[in-house]
Amino acid sequence: MSNSKPEETTRLVLNALAATNQRGIILAGWGGLHTEDLPGTVFAVDSVPFSWLFPRLAAVVHHGGAGTTAAGLRAGVPSIVIPFFGDQPFWGSRVAELGVGPVPIPLRKLTIDRLTQAIHTVVSDTAMRQRSVELGAKIQAEDGIARAVAVIHQLE
Repeated sequence: MSNSKPEETTRLVLNALAATNQRGIILAGWGGLHTEDLPGTVFAVDSVPFSWLFPRLAAVVHHGGAGTTAAGLRAGVPSIVIPFFGDQPFWGSRVAELGVGPVPIPLRKLTIDRLTQAIHTVVSDTAMRQRSVELGAKIQAEDGIARAVAVIHQLE
């Protein structure tokens, strides 16, 4: 998502990662996050397939768009949702209600302390991590196209 304070947001993310002793991958993309002079524990990319990347992560921090949320759930890893607008607060709430991520942190309320706590939660809460794995397995086992075709045929 585009960001009106990319330098400040980058510093916030880097400080939260350092405080939790976690490595990170920053998707610079439209957000304009600053990717110069990153510590050795943080890697920046402009674009990457989420279906490949997310299953390799301990957790995903994202804006809560429907597609990114679905990719995170399918990967079977917890999500921290930082909603900006639109349907993103809804998807962040669904992640929390399903127990596969903490309560969303709206962008305007994002602080180093809140993000640090959320990261700590998703990497240390074994029940949350297990629920994420189980939900991911369920989603991966679905045949969405066949189900959609069956529903359409029921409407005929």
